[in-house]
Amino acid sequence: MKINAQDLTKIVERYHNEKSSLISVLQDVQEKYNWLPPEALRLISNRLCIPLIDVYSVATFYRAFSLTPRGKHVVTVCLGTACHVRGAPTVLDRVKNKLKIEPGCTTADENFTLESVNCLGACALAPIVVVDGKYYGQSTVQKVDQIIDQYKKKKHKRKVTRKRKK
Repeated sequence: MKINAQDLTKIVERYHNEKSSLISVLQDVQEKYNWLPPEALRLISNRLCIPLIDVYSVATFYRAFSLTPRGKHVVTVCLGTACHVRGAPTVLDRVKNKLKIEPGCTTADENFTLESVNCLGACALAPIVVVDGKYYGQSTVQKVDQIIDQYKKKKHKRKVTRKRKK
């Protein structure tokens, strides 16, 4: 993936090149590229005068950051105690079968990344599936099919442009 050094420089400058803004800079880069490319981490290290190992240390400490490319849609299945008791393993199996990937992986078309977590803090909604930050509570195998299909359709929507008549 090719990164735009000017865009990254603007992100860093937005925070006045402050070392203390490392997490904010990483969040903005993650939002822009959907992951933290190695070239971006090197540039951030140079611009903020922080050793590269320290930048990587922060990037690997927080689960919100990804050092590998992620899909356009991130699907997260909670496997915490409440979710587990209410059927989360079955829900996760359905998502895995539907997307044909394991947790921590991205589909070949780079449309979906699947993650599992130990707790999302929404136990009353168990079992819970989150797609792109949207929570789907009391998930079932049938609901998972509908949820995933909804996001698959978004991928296939094409903008129809009409040619103007002269």
